Amino acid sequence: MKPSLAKGTRDFTALEVSRRRYIINTLQKNFELFGFQPLETPSFENLSTLTGKYGEEGDRLIFKILNSGDYTSKVNPEDWENKNHQKLTSQISDKALRYDLTVPFARFVAMNHHQLTFPFKRYQIQPVWRADRPQKGRFREFYQCDADVVGSESLFQEVELIQLYLKSFSDLKVPVTIHVNNRKILSGLAEYAGITDKLIDFTVALDKLDKIGKEGVVKELLERQISQESIDKLDFLFTQSDDALENLLQLKEKFAGNEIGLKGVEELEFVLTQSLNLGVGIQNLVFNITLARGLDYYTGAIFEVKADEVQMGSIGGGGRYDNLTEVFGVKNIPGIGISFGLDRIYLVMEELGLFPEEATSKVEYLFANFGGEEALEALKLIIQLREKGIAAELYPENAKLNKQFTYAEKKGIRNLVFLGEEEIKNRTVTYKNLEIGEQKTVSLDDFLK
Repeated sequence: MKPSLAKGTRDFTALEVSRRRYIINTLQKNFELFGFQPLETPSFENLSTLTGKYGEEGDRLIFKILNSGDYTSKVNPEDWENKNHQKLTSQISDKALRYDLTVPFARFVAMNHHQLTFPFKRYQIQPVWRADRPQKGRFREFYQCDADVVGSESLFQEVELIQLYLKSFSDLKVPVTIHVNNRKILSGLAEYAGITDKLIDFTVALDKLDKIGKEGVVKELLERQISQESIDKLDFLFTQSDDALENLLQLKEKFAGNEIGLKGVEELEFVLTQSLNLGVGIQNLVFNITLARGLDYYTGAIFEVKADEVQMGSIGGGGRYDNLTEVFGVKNIPGIGISFGLDRIYLVMEELGLFPEEATSKVEYLFANFGGEEALEALKLIIQLREKGIAAELYPENAKLNKQFTYAEKKGIRNLVFLGEEEIKNRTVTYKNLEIGEQKTVSLDDFLK
């Protein structure tokens, strides 16, 4: 049988792993600079923990895990006969791979809230799984890098998370624009258009504007039983000006007497104004009224990060989710969080050639193997190099030098070291820099310095 990969998954070579680690290490350093602490949760959760948290579309993309043993023995024969997949799922599966890191985090907070110090700030860098259709920048297994704060309603958390985004992408040299909106504004728009009962349908369709355009969104709204009259009232959404504060002013007029809409405008105004006061460039922060982020659990600010110079979906996103722990029986723990899309950030950096030389882990010295005593002396020297934190290895066989040269070149090893009988006798080391072709003989002491 010819080996193959499961769709939407990848193997990572040494170069890719090193570069991914470079991104992760940069993010981790910044998470900790901003006061976040690390957390890890299991790769799978109880299915009941995950379902109903991501909306109808999200629920369909959860990877279910079959119960162990004879999972068919407890199935209702009638459901089996009728192929009723919804009823069958709960009978043959009670666990699932995590879909994101936010819901497992909410579950953790609900289980441990008596022991935690609030506001509780955590970051988490782990893989998640979605039964999505694979395409460029979208995989079925991918890493999320999240930072969340729970236990604070302060809008300064939103301001801080914008700072965290900008510092992290600045460190990675990726030019970005952060799109911001507020879920209360979307609720206000639904109220304004008389479609409050269709809020989720409205936001899910609106969130696809980038992908399917105005015509596609209008078509989907009509398919979701939203009237042409309501759609006409919302037509101004598609012709926004570039001035965020001007757009907010226009909304204030439309939202006269609309409490939830006005609250959203007020919150967003604060976040934008404070961010600008802290020196955030107006070009880096965009009020995008059509940004909806199609997840049910957001209740306030929502963010989406786009790379400026590469055609790619969002490379980060998040928002405020004040009611998330409530579904686990714990009330009054407001939360806000952002996520960095590691895989898409990688693709952007690769396309723009942004990975520095140090993002690739390389062996500094390969010691040629001359066999017997020379090999043993080489290993003694290798131990001393490793003590100094310098990567070095001995070619395992006493093979022809050509073969050892080829190995070093293919692995991208910088220096080939010759420690033969002559060098051992004279306490010297000969090494050749394979990048520039220069060969030197130096004293053993000088080499170790």
